[in-house]
Amino acid sequence: MDTKALRQKILDLAIRGKLVPQDPNDEPASVLLERIREQKQQMVKEGKLKKKDIKNDSVIFVGEDNLHYEKFPDSSVKCIEDEIPFDVPEGWAWCHYADVIELYSGQDLTPNRYNDIGEGIPYITGASNLEHGKVIINRWTTTPTTHATIGDLLLTVKGSGVGKMAFCDIIDAHIARQIMALRCTNAITPQYLYIAISAMLSDITAQANGIIPGIRREIVLGAYLPLPPLSEQEKICKSTDNSLHIIDDIDSNKGDLKEIIQITKSKILDLAIRGRLVPQSPDDEPASVLLEHIRAEKEELIKQGKIKRDKKESVIFRGEDNSYYEKFSDGKCRSIEDELPFELPDGWEWCNLSMIGTTNIGLTYRPTDIDPTGTMVLRSNNIVDDEIDLNDLVRVKTKIRENQYVQPNDILICARNGSKALVGKCALIDELKEPASFGAFMAVYKTDYYKYVLHYLRSSQFRNVFDDGNSTAINQLTQDMLKRALIPFPPISEQERIVNRISELLSRLRDIEKSLS
Repeated sequence: MDTKALRQKILDLAIRGKLVPQDPNDEPASVLLERIREQKQQMVKEGKLKKKDIKNDSVIFVGEDNLHYEKFPDSSVKCIEDEIPFDVPEGWAWCHYADVIELYSGQDLTPNRYNDIGEGIPYITGASNLEHGKVIINRWTTTPTTHATIGDLLLTVKGSGVGKMAFCDIIDAHIARQIMALRCTNAITPQYLYIAISAMLSDITAQANGIIPGIRREIVLGAYLPLPPLSEQEKICKSTDNSLHIIDDIDSNKGDLKEIIQITKSKILDLAIRGRLVPQSPDDEPASVLLEHIRAEKEELIKQGKIKRDKKESVIFRGEDNSYYEKFSDGKCRSIEDELPFELPDGWEWCNLSMIGTTNIGLTYRPTDIDPTGTMVLRSNNIVDDEIDLNDLVRVKTKIRENQYVQPNDILICARNGSKALVGKCALIDELKEPASFGAFMAVYKTDYYKYVLHYLRSSQFRNVFDDGNSTAINQLTQDMLKRALIPFPPISEQERIVNRISELLSRLRDIEKSLS
């Protein structure tokens, strides 16, 4: 598990414009750079900058031949295409760090000019003061000369800690010769500056030289920087931060990466079905109203003879005492308050799967029914990584009832397996190129709310329906267990928000898995 390589991969994608989509409406970075150059010229006129401060400024541009060139102050032009590390998206621009930052080199103080009793302002001496992105202070000075302030990116440029960085969180601090303070102009956000330097740090530190490794200010200022539009910088920073936070969590855990990802997925689903993944809205129609609509529609279909009443069906309802009960088709009723695993948010309701959908157990066939020209039958091994995999199919020629064919948006569930871990695994049926049935050890659940229900079926809460801790050789999820399985049911609008949020988070986890390969 090489999380260092994974972190570097994310940073590399960020500075190449491959972490977030581009927006053609964004102001191009070239316009931004031109504005910065005009501002510098104006500051020289106003005496806020000296001419020597901009005497070495050059301009990188793309010529009519689509190659990169650099124009120097003496008006000479040089083709630098071979020096540009990689292509950047439309709207981005290559520049030097000198074009978008101000750089302040530190200065060492003699021992008589600093103290350890807190007098004066903090004195940041080197890499030992930068730990886990934070600034640690153990020296102070009353005679500062080179100042850093809040928001400056502190870069270690000398000694064994070359490349170590942290943002300054102090209003005023003196920096020693081992530290440079990088201050952003309006063309670049501090967070993107950090990402860019982190991504290209190996190229910069490779140029450190001397007996004690050191990076000259010319190296930093002259390094090439891929600059996105400002609005995209903010999106890149947010996406990178989210991804790196996940990796930080991975680093803190000694387990296998795939196990961690599974734990994370499980936690996401657990929060989702408890109503803690997205905020509730008081404007949402309560789930109780939706459940009443579903019940009324079912009764109408029974009345019209389109479906039959399930004689083993039970119904969950909330009594006048605000407690939940289960009522059976024979009229018997029992309290299930002690069986409810957690409290629900306002607008949610407990119900069971039979109240919002239907289930069927699969096809039983004999070995003699197997025929390579027959109907394909989906089995447990056709569910791979939560998806339907048709690589290992059985086909049969036998009589198949209409309700034993799968349809798009059906949820296929492994109902029985020698391995307890495989019981309950499920996948959503997508469009199939030909008719398909499902095996006897499988179940299919049909519901209009399949997107949310699918996530519930993958949650640890659903596993509790059949995972009672016993060690029997054959583990089984019966039709009755499936029908009576309790499910926390949100308003339909919140279901959509939950599904979208889960999709977003799981997509990030999949990106991490893909990047490792």
